[in-house]
Amino acid sequence: MSVAKKRLAIVTSHPIQYNAPWFKLLAGSSTIHPGVFYTWEQSAAGPKYDPDFKERIEWDVPLLEGYEYHFVKNKASDPGTHHFRGLINPTLNAEITAWRPDAILVYGWSFDSHLKCLRHFHQKLPVLFRGDSTLLDERPGFRRHLRRWFLKWVYSHIDYALYVGANNKEYFLKHGLREGQLVYAPHAIDNSRFQEPDGHYRELAFEWRARLGIGHNDLALLFAGKLEPKKNPSFLLEIAKRVSDPRLKVIFAGTGVLEARLREEAGADRRVHFIGFQNQLQMPIVYRLGDIYILPSRGPGETWGLGVNEAMASGSAIMMSEKAGGSADLVEDGVNGIRFDPTTGVEKCSQWVSRLLDDPSLLADMKKASRRRIAAFSYQQIMDALLSPGLL
Repeated sequence: MSVAKKRLAIVTSHPIQYNAPWFKLLAGSSTIHPGVFYTWEQSAAGPKYDPDFKERIEWDVPLLEGYEYHFVKNKASDPGTHHFRGLINPTLNAEITAWRPDAILVYGWSFDSHLKCLRHFHQKLPVLFRGDSTLLDERPGFRRHLRRWFLKWVYSHIDYALYVGANNKEYFLKHGLREGQLVYAPHAIDNSRFQEPDGHYRELAFEWRARLGIGHNDLALLFAGKLEPKKNPSFLLEIAKRVSDPRLKVIFAGTGVLEARLREEAGADRRVHFIGFQNQLQMPIVYRLGDIYILPSRGPGETWGLGVNEAMASGSAIMMSEKAGGSADLVEDGVNGIRFDPTTGVEKCSQWVSRLLDDPSLLADMKKASRRRIAAFSYQQIMDALLSPGLL
């Protein structure tokens, strides 16, 4: 006799490329039936202007296929995820109740309706929570004590937290959750989409590199993301100033408020290339333009760094800021890359780049180590976490 699937209501703001694949995977399981409730109703309307990218963005991978979803009416006067009252969904709790879930998973508490949802279903259903905050940006003082008190109250309304890594786990423990309430569900991407069994992406990347004037013996340092202050993209130009070797190349994939300034700083340095915003289907090729992927974020708010996951799956060595929440989990210093302080680490990074320019075999070993390491960060692990005995 077949056993009825557990019904899991998932509350999140809007469809994103990192969640849709595992929602689809979960829908195909034999034990859980997910229903996703999107609270930023306006995101269903299609592409929107992104003020950070300075582009109108429409992702070119499907985000609403293979799983049940609902867009819940959002009555916020200024809708969006940029402030607490950007998601106000008066019917959310009633719609979830009518769906008859066995448990609920809420992404983030810092929106009006999400916090109300946590409070409403507390002690009615098992309440699971997903968030990736860390303590990396905390500053001492009265405000920290006040925030700690408030967050302990927030998290008193959940039964389990799905933590993404070491820094996130420390954050939850500091805010009142017990070890037995924490379930490891690492931040993951669709690793298979960035891998290539036939070498096609690599071939296309070599052709692109050739058009940019980047040779086989050159070492390309890649930044991919929003050109904004917290991402600290000018760090790459600081490295280029210290490493004058003509074999070093720098590639910026992205747009944003700092683009004009970066172009001005790069000046006549022909080693620096700007290739603009690149959509998702192109990214497996973009990551192969670089030999080293660098995330020099100085925060605040760089809670993980999923671009690093994608670059590792594509076979890049990694340079990752210690201010990015995922650095402790993704980078083994000296094995698949290095971690560094974004304020004081330019010299360390420059010396490391110089070493790799002179030791291609070490670079090759680090690229292989990235592929091996990222295999442990998969959607299947998130699935396994949700299937933990007694969780739902």
